[in-house]
Amino acid sequence: MNLKDQVGNIDIYLLDQILKGRYENGQRILDAGCGGGRNLAYFLKEKWAVYGVDQNAEAVAAVQNLSKELYPENPSTNFTIESVERLSFEANFFDVVICNAVLHFAKNPVHFEAMLHSIWRVLKPGGHLFVRLASSIGIENKIIALGDGQFLLPDESIRFLVDEKVLLKYTKELGGELSEYIKTTNVQGLRCMTTWCLQKKIN
Repeated sequence: MNLKDQVGNIDIYLLDQILKGRYENGQRILDAGCGGGRNLAYFLKEKWAVYGVDQNAEAVAAVQNLSKELYPENPSTNFTIESVERLSFEANFFDVVICNAVLHFAKNPVHFEAMLHSIWRVLKPGGHLFVRLASSIGIENKIIALGDGQFLLPDESIRFLVDEKVLLKYTKELGGELSEYIKTTNVQGLRCMTTWCLQKKIN
């Protein structure tokens, strides 16, 4: 089996966490804002207990089909239509939570915090949160503030943006620890995507 067959179209920075051994095989994982499940193929093949939520019914149907194909024993009911800010799962339910390219669609700071606290609530103490989101890091002089945390980017998209100071503030407030340094990819000055990896402290 070649690498692509094994991991599919997984986000390269999520693959980096897997290769570093941050996650233990067979755990319970949630993809919050899963889309069609591109970041879940590896976990399904490795027989994790895989869950996903998305507000798009077609996306949820697609990831249900993916699950049936790759790991038929994983219940289709693990994939549901719901919003990230109002997750229906009980607290401390997941070992790993992925939230990839979702939080920068927040409408304002209140919405951002609602999504963030929701995904944090369902993560077990000792569990890992993987977040990838747009940020202002590295393009501070190229963005235009529109209010409510929204910015116009050089690629003409509008996103809710954070910076390193904000991410470190939330890390502390949540009671988390950075799994590694915050990393940002600058896409030719058009936009910046930041990887934020946290572990929930065990009290």
